[in-house]
This record gives sequence, C-alpha cells and structure tokens, in this order.
Amino acid sequence: MPVARPPIDPDALNATLESAAPDEILRWAATTFGDDALLTCSFQHDGVVLAHMLQRIAPEVRVVFINTGFHFPETLAYRDQIVAQLPIRNFVELQPVMPREEFARTYGLDLYARDPDRCCQINKVEPLRRYVRDARCWVNGRRRDQSGGRQVLRVLEVYQDGLHKVNPLVNWSGRDSYEYLQRHSIPLHPLFERGYASIGCAPCTRPVLPGEDERDGRWAGRDKTECGIHTFLEPKDA
Repeated sequence: MPVARPPIDPDALNATLESAAPDEILRWAATTFGDDALLTCSFQHDGVVLAHMLQRIAPEVRVVFINTGFHFPETLAYRDQIVAQLPIRNFVELQPVMPREEFARTYGLDLYARDPDRCCQINKVEPLRRYVRDARCWVNGRRRDQSGGRQVLRVLEVYQDGLHKVNPLVNWSGRDSYEYLQRHSIPLHPLFERGYASIGCAPCTRPVLPGEDERDGRWAGRDKTECGIHTFLEPKDA
C-alpha cells in the first residue's frame, strides 16, 4: 500500500525554507518525498551543484537529463565527466518523443529557427511532461537573479496535478554556484569561460554581452524567454 504522507502547507513551508540553505532544502525534499522526487539537470553549473549535494544527502534521488539532440558537444562531454566524477548514482537520460529521423523528415532540422516553441515542445517539454507524471517532487536549479521573469520564484511551488516543484537555489547567485564548484574541485562547463552564462541547445544559445542578463543569450532576438519545461504545469491555485 502507498505510504500515507502528511499534508503540505506551502505558505508555512515557504516561510520556513526561505532562509534555509540549499542542502537543508534538498534534505527536506528527499525526506518528504523519497522515491517520488527527482532533480532535472541540464549540466549547467546550478544543476551540477544540486547533483553534487544530492550524492551526499540522498544519492537514490533520480538526476534527469533531457537529451534534445541539439546540445553542444561540450555539454555532452561535460555531462559524461560529471556523471563519472561525482559520481551520479541514479542517472536518467530522456530522449525526444519523436525519433530524430522522423523529426527531420517531418519538420526539418532547422525547425528551431522557424518555430522554436514547437521544437522545444517535441524535443524537451513533452519528454519531461510524460516522465514527471508519476513524480511528486521536482527539484531544479532556477534562481531569482537569472532573469526578470524569475524574480518571484518561491522555494516551493505546488501544481494541480499534485507535483511539488522545489527551487533550493532561489536566493543564490551565479557567483555562489561558481564558488561552490571551485570549493569542491568540480570542473566548470567548458563554454562558461567563453562567455556562455546560460547554456541550452546549440542553435539557440550565444554568449551574453556586457550588461545583459544571464539568460539573454537564449533565443536572442526573439520574444521567447523559456523553453517551456517550467511553464507547462498549472499552479494549484489557478
């Protein structure tokens, strides 16, 4: 029989967790949700920080990477390096919902230039949407200082389908993540020193320019600011 869990009061927990350290938030999530928790990691620095913390706190928690088929070769090499070095003990790699040959035949491999939302939907959003159906806790590395649209993030968000999204790094900066990796002798993403502050799929990512926000190098010149994985869920109070 499923384990009965006490009800969660999001407002009370956010008041408590707002001042907690990221590893304390992770420990709460792992203790509260157990096997129903997962961490998504695109192998940017914030996700790697959380993956490293998890290996000490709850190594059984799944670390999920969405392989869109459009990542930089450097990202894939960095993924392999980090998975081996930490090591990540419960690593899951998701694939696009449409095989690459069918995708190329149906849409063309330049869909990202013509309809980036649909490209993200097929290769990134839908694989994760299907995977998280059976999860109750989704940990991720978003921070409030990454962009204007993320300034209102809470530590804990609750959605209508019963999924709880946990954001342990909301109060951190990119500098905090960088210093954590340095302190623990964890290598940096090789594109970081080439000016890439936020690293997604290769065709839709460029280095940031002086004065830009961290995520301004994503879908530059378009109105698009999110890939969609953090916007497809309906908040519980909607």
